[in-house]
Amino acid sequence: MSYRAIYAYAWDLAERGVAAVVDEVRALGLDTISLASSYHAGRFLRPKGSAGKVYFPDDGTVYFKARPELYATIKPIQNGLVAERDVLREICATSGIAANAWLVLMHNTRLGQAHPQSTVRSAFGDRYIYSLCPTAPEARQYATALCRDITESYPVAGISLETPGFLPYVHGFHHEFALVRQNRWLDNHLGLCFCDHCLDGAAAAGIDARRLRARVAQDIEAYLASDLDFPDDMAEAFWLSDSRTDGDLSAYLRWRCDVVTSLVREIRGAVRADASVAVIPSVARPSAGAWYEGSDLRGLAEAAGIIEACFYEPSAERVRADAWDVRRRLGGVGHLRGILRPAHPDLKSRAEVVAAVAGLRALGITEIAFYNYGHVRRSSLEWIGAALAGSGT
Repeated sequence: MSYRAIYAYAWDLAERGVAAVVDEVRALGLDTISLASSYHAGRFLRPKGSAGKVYFPDDGTVYFKARPELYATIKPIQNGLVAERDVLREICATSGIAANAWLVLMHNTRLGQAHPQSTVRSAFGDRYIYSLCPTAPEARQYATALCRDITESYPVAGISLETPGFLPYVHGFHHEFALVRQNRWLDNHLGLCFCDHCLDGAAAAGIDARRLRARVAQDIEAYLASDLDFPDDMAEAFWLSDSRTDGDLSAYLRWRCDVVTSLVREIRGAVRADASVAVIPSVARPSAGAWYEGSDLRGLAEAAGIIEACFYEPSAERVRADAWDVRRRLGGVGHLRGILRPAHPDLKSRAEVVAAVAGLRALGITEIAFYNYGHVRRSSLEWIGAALAGSGT
């Protein structure tokens, strides 16, 4: 089926009214609302908000009526808004629009605080409570059950999975702070998980992750004890060299991809058969950097069927380049969708939005989503309409 979607939050639709939003987005040429159905915390500026302009959602909650009996140790926490109105159910019951459930999986501080044994653990033993580890059995069961639950309980057309893998160090907690200049080499080493589940799983695959953990900790310790600040280009080169020449690290990164791909395969097998499963593979820019998070684009396409890539770039030319590369990496496997941000800091004009959509279409990418209904100004919505109509005027 067609997928011309807009991403949205339940609180924005509850405020404006589902029927009114559906009429508005359909007039733009959109046919799907992708609702944040499992989400983390944030501070969001809402240009169109009538009940306040800044919104703080409850951390780590779900925006649908979950069935606790489907879960084991880790259970979802229902957002209070659902008791007042079930926005996802309202979308599903509205004719002329499809409902897609957008699910944030492993990025969940609230659940990580409650279940630290299932979170990422650094080479120093630090627990990153904002990041459930995709190797941890209890986290995997939670993610799989969540996807099964929403597709069995609601007639959604499909689900889009965000953060199914290992979060980078720099995409994590709130009010992050350091008096040491960060760089790619440092961040990527700090972001590696060496929890017991990862150590045991890697050992079973023939990888000496304990030796790697000791070496990573030693390297970070030495860097932090020095007075050096790596320039960006040098840090990038150092990291790439480590990832290619350190046999343990190379094998570990490859193994992490297998972990995430197997989780997505389990999810695809657990959800309603006629519901589509799309993977939003990465927070990296460009998308080729997804491998660090355990996201093998081709492997995920084989496991889920759909890659829904975030082409969050500041020009239509860069969007087109990233899309070309992702399509090349998929090698004809699976189906490719694209997500665009028609606003700052990405596509800042009607002409750029129109050109970006046209560029994706020229590459054969006709299923396109836009982020995010509550975040953008009304002018951005008008640009979406012009882009879908193929007009820059």
